[in-house]
Amino acid sequence: MLDQKNNIELSNIELSVVVPVFNEVDNVEPLILEIQATLENIIPYEMIFIDDCSSDGTLSKLVQLKSEIENLRVLTHNLRSGQSAAVRSGVKAARSILVVTLDGDGQNNPSDILNLLAAYEKHVGKTKNIMICGQRAKRKDSFIKRFSSKIANAIRSSLLGDLTMDSGCGLKLFRVTDFMDLPSFDHMHRFLPALMIRSGGEVFPIKVSHRSRERGKSKYGVFDRLWVGIFDLFGMVWLRCRPINPEVKEPE
Repeated sequence: MLDQKNNIELSNIELSVVVPVFNEVDNVEPLILEIQATLENIIPYEMIFIDDCSSDGTLSKLVQLKSEIENLRVLTHNLRSGQSAAVRSGVKAARSILVVTLDGDGQNNPSDILNLLAAYEKHVGKTKNIMICGQRAKRKDSFIKRFSSKIANAIRSSLLGDLTMDSGCGLKLFRVTDFMDLPSFDHMHRFLPALMIRSGGEVFPIKVSHRSRERGKSKYGVFDRLWVGIFDLFGMVWLRCRPINPEVKEPE
């Protein structure tokens, strides 16, 4: 089947859409319906929503929706483990080769998934591992949040050379096997481009849209992200200097 908007052939691609959620009871249904509207009759897909021990009825809502929507899968953690763990749980459970991730707060626009797929089709085959990373063109966040992210992204990109100025964007596309080969640790989702490059892969950023949060509350504050981010950044600098990815071949 040809997607006329992006002029790419999608019939031979399957996709798992992985969405980590925590206390997003009012957002999950609208987001699921948007993903459906974007991908239905375009590509065979599944949606995997991972609930990280929500306390507001998110899991109950997802279970209800699962009984109504055939290609929706719901996973839950028995202990609250964070966004990176939720993403990893979803990717590990994926039944397809390709995975796209997006945030569960509704600020990522599911229609941008098609743009990520188009970029993947453009670059696939050029190198062994690739990751398509969304870059929020016009962020709909508070000034202080946008300013602090801009500074943090500039410092991180300078130290890690990850070729992206918005590693915090939830929209990313990659192969399951490439992701599962990456080092796993808390907050790794903030450093996926750097980890992909460290593993010998390539990162291709593309501009995506961003929306204001309409329902629910943000789970991250400016200062808690700042201190955790600084600690994690030092760890990533250490990790970046110690890659283990030799090319392996069988002698003739």
